[in-house]
Amino acid sequence: MPTTLFSRIINGEIPGTFVHRDDKCVAFLSINPLAPGHTLVVPIAEIDHWIDLPFDLSAHLFHVAHRIGLAQQAAFRCERVGIIIAGYEVPHAHVHVIPTSHMGQLDFAQAAASVDRADMDFAAQAIRLALQAQGEPG
Repeated sequence: MPTTLFSRIINGEIPGTFVHRDDKCVAFLSINPLAPGHTLVVPIAEIDHWIDLPFDLSAHLFHVAHRIGLAQQAAFRCERVGIIIAGYEVPHAHVHVIPTSHMGQLDFAQAAASVDRADMDFAAQAIRLALQAQGEPG
């Protein structure tokens, strides 16, 4: 069975900057963020297209994305939190959760080519602390 890039991150074969993990999904920071704190919520199961997700798993991903979005809004004082499901980059369903100040930040053509490790660690810690403030493990 093919293993996606995201499965390799989930399994620890490739480093990821995680802000959430449970028995159904993980959330980790994008290495090509549209904005600081851009997080991917990814099911552990390798399911290519989001419309193929079982309803309970889809609902769980959006519950986690909602919690991450609330944490991002608190951590980054952004105007809005955007969600994108595109599915072209990696054949493994995932939800982009992006803290934004303007609509232009929801454009993949504007994604950072790379991000400084210290900036990723700072953003991840800010999200984790905001999740903990919500009473959630972070």
